Amino acid sequence: MTGCTLCPRRCGVDRAAQRGYCGSGEKMRIARAALHFWEEPPISGTRGSGAVFFTGCSLRCVFCQNSAISAENAHGRDFDAAGFIALMQSLESEGAHNINLVTPTHFAGQIAAALRQYKPKVPVVYNCGGYESVETLRSLEGLVDIYLPDFKYADDALAVSLSNAPDYRATALAALREMVRQTGENVYGDDGLLQRGVIVRHLILPAHTRNSLAVLDLLAAEFPGVPVSLMAQYVPMGRVPADARYADVNRRVTAREYRKVLDHMMALDLDGFCQERSAAEARYVPDFTQFDAVPDQK
Repeated sequence: MTGCTLCPRRCGVDRAAQRGYCGSGEKMRIARAALHFWEEPPISGTRGSGAVFFTGCSLRCVFCQNSAISAENAHGRDFDAAGFIALMQSLESEGAHNINLVTPTHFAGQIAAALRQYKPKVPVVYNCGGYESVETLRSLEGLVDIYLPDFKYADDALAVSLSNAPDYRATALAALREMVRQTGENVYGDDGLLQRGVIVRHLILPAHTRNSLAVLDLLAAEFPGVPVSLMAQYVPMGRVPADARYADVNRRVTAREYRKVLDHMMALDLDGFCQERSAAEARYVPDFTQFDAVPDQK
């Protein structure tokens, strides 16, 4: 993978020889593949979402609760296309309502190639940080059924501080427009499960409710009708607890902060979902050691 430009950072690294900004080489690396019951109701349903967690990340937020795999690359094994397809088929056989690709951007090429060989019978979900290249998204058209992006920041200064992404707002807007173009209006099955469409997530950050209000304003103006999932699960993790530069976000979201943002969402009459503050527990972080003792696929 020479001159990698899969994500907006366009680091240009030859990933066959060295790791990119995402921390990944050319081989698809996966840390966990299992039924996941903690997504939005139209994604998790009753039987769970077939979540495939990829090692590495092109955004690498300082507060990431999955930092063990997103930033530290501490877990996972290499998979080839056949192995990845077998994982998807195994999750289908376990009853997964969908195949949920978590933080997949830096392996988009390998994922697209595998999905051209085998398209699951259930919807494919692209679960990402919102900081996406429109060109990469277009390469997935017809292969991805549901986009589940974050929209983390309307405040670019905050995006720089916490994710080193000075162009986050404009980049995420362009990416979200492309996702909505591809899927059209949301389509739900008789069971209420999402079959095609977009749900946008926003994580409330402590001390930064103005950012959250601005994000909601932006989504209401630009994407009326697209459901918003308001998340209150923030727990200080990743680099935050040990680095004084991030003291402002080294705590959980208060009840007052949560209520302020939730009230604004309701005032805007945004359709979607609201996560309870009780979700802000480290125990909800998945176990990423599933494949640690399994040899890499050559």
